[in-house]
Amino acid sequence: MDNYRYNEYIVLMARDIQSEIKQRKPFTCREEELMLNILRTADQLQRRMVELLKTAELSGTQYNVLRILRGAGAEGLACGEISERMVTRDPDITRLLDRLEKRGLVARAREREDRRVVTARIAPGGLELLKKLDEPVVQAHKAQLGHLEPRQQETLIRLLETAREKTG
Repeated sequence: MDNYRYNEYIVLMARDIQSEIKQRKPFTCREEELMLNILRTADQLQRRMVELLKTAELSGTQYNVLRILRGAGAEGLACGEISERMVTRDPDITRLLDRLEKRGLVARAREREDRRVVTARIAPGGLELLKKLDEPVVQAHKAQLGHLEPRQQETLIRLLETAREKTG
């Protein structure tokens, strides 16, 4: 099957957003249809993650912070640095860290060189929790997106990156 016919087949097999949201009028522009597709897809993908993380009593942003701190290693990160690395922005990173610290998942300390800087580090409890979640999260990602061929996955990644370039 050539690329054009393959893409046409995929479009026919997929349920379109207009039908899905039961919209009778045409979209005002192609970009509106695209935006609604992105939002609907993100919501659908996120629901599975929400359910998985709920078993660990974590929100998506809390999970994201734990992964960021695990990646930072023993040096940890200041609040501002954590905020910059977040997949989805959270305006109150301090309160988010408070909740994680109360659960023993992160630890915070003021830096000796600059007492104004508070560095957060992942605690052993946070490492243990992430270790339990690692495989179920990978399996959830594969279940959600593994049906896409590697070529389709790569194309989607590049398209989404390109879309984000101009929205900064």
